[in-house]
Amino acid sequence: MTEPVLRMLADELPKWLPAQRWFGGKDRPVTEARPLRAITLSDNDPRLVHALVEVVQDDRKSVYQLLLGSRDNPPEYLSGVWIDGEGRHWYEATADAELMTFLLDAIAEEESAGPIAFHRETDVDLDEGLRGRAVTSEQSNTSLIYGQQYILKLFRKLSAGPNPDLRIHRALHSVGCEHIAQPLGWISDDDGDRPTLGMLQQFFADAADGWAMATTSVRDLMAEADLHADEVGGDFAGESHRLGAAVAAVHADLARALDSRPVEPGELDAAVDAMHRRLDSVLDTVPALAQQEDAIRGVFEEARGAADGGVPVQHVHGDLHLGQVLRTVNGWALIDFEGEPAAPVHERTTPRSPLRDVAGMLRSFDYAAHQLLVGQPEDHQLAVRAREWTNRNRAAFCDGYAEVSPNGDPRDHEVLLRALELDKAVYEVAYEQANRPDWLQIPLTSIARIAS
Repeated sequence: MTEPVLRMLADELPKWLPAQRWFGGKDRPVTEARPLRAITLSDNDPRLVHALVEVVQDDRKSVYQLLLGSRDNPPEYLSGVWIDGEGRHWYEATADAELMTFLLDAIAEEESAGPIAFHRETDVDLDEGLRGRAVTSEQSNTSLIYGQQYILKLFRKLSAGPNPDLRIHRALHSVGCEHIAQPLGWISDDDGDRPTLGMLQQFFADAADGWAMATTSVRDLMAEADLHADEVGGDFAGESHRLGAAVAAVHADLARALDSRPVEPGELDAAVDAMHRRLDSVLDTVPALAQQEDAIRGVFEEARGAADGGVPVQHVHGDLHLGQVLRTVNGWALIDFEGEPAAPVHERTTPRSPLRDVAGMLRSFDYAAHQLLVGQPEDHQLAVRAREWTNRNRAAFCDGYAEVSPNGDPRDHEVLLRALELDKAVYEVAYEQANRPDWLQIPLTSIARIAS
């Protein structure tokens, strides 16, 4: 049965993939989709097939994971996720809540299908038979929620080596970290160099998304004509302070679980060189950044030697922002330790300064404050209020971090923190160019301010 599936994928995917939210190559057309493998997980009705596809975009090649469903009599609600257009009714299986029950049950029973193996964490018992509802807001992967108990993340774009999200969650859980979801199981692939397909975790049913909370606070401020950020009912600074403390606690737990060490001679030079290489790459695709090039490189060069005897290096989150944190009834929790989606896996798994995570969150406060202004006519008063909100919450976050971190106040390392924040903004330019061109002005404006 899998041979017709492989032929269908080769024909249909070049036009289907760019429309998927989780597809990471929207900046250029798909030249070719080469099916690498298709494995039948369930041959009942509905059927479930797991496929790996190499997507070619000019000189770029990426491997994606697909789950395909097929029914003899598909319900009408699945018509919007059909992959083929010839009535065979192969569809994106994560949209089929009933079919996704198979994945949870397979983890609970620790089943296997060829090289694909389903694992349950030791001393964990799982409820079976729950339907899996896809989270529609996720961008680079696909997550399925089972009842009020579990969330299964399926990694779409697969990288070589074990996925850092699984490794770091398990390491943090081993030292009793209070600011993560408990890992419950995972899906592995024993064929090739991409072993991690998915991970199952505790689901925080009543949690609030940090991005949603922050942008609601910004919206409250923008609606007030005269009040300052600390006078508005939706002031977020208290939560920012608690979030800073939580991030510092996770960094301390990561140092205990996976070790930390002083910066080695020449290591900071290598990091600065990597910043320059990233800038070189982004300049090729976003010419508008060229007018800031000299100023950006100047900030990077100032960072050479700035961390000598200062902040150590260790494993970090790697892509920390307000969309990667949840406010639960017990406090803030960090999610998605996968690292920057566009970064190579060796970079995402290399120990780095915890200031990188701080810089990422500082950038996120800037995003939250300015995203409401995207596509709107220029308004000086709203721009001033956005900056006021940003500054207040950045300061509160750093205050909270400084109270818990053994490394002290991140603002004491101003030169390095500024370079890391600018490097993150350069990364954002590339991301927005590829995924949300309408938002490109946010990082470009920030770069002009940080580099000046």
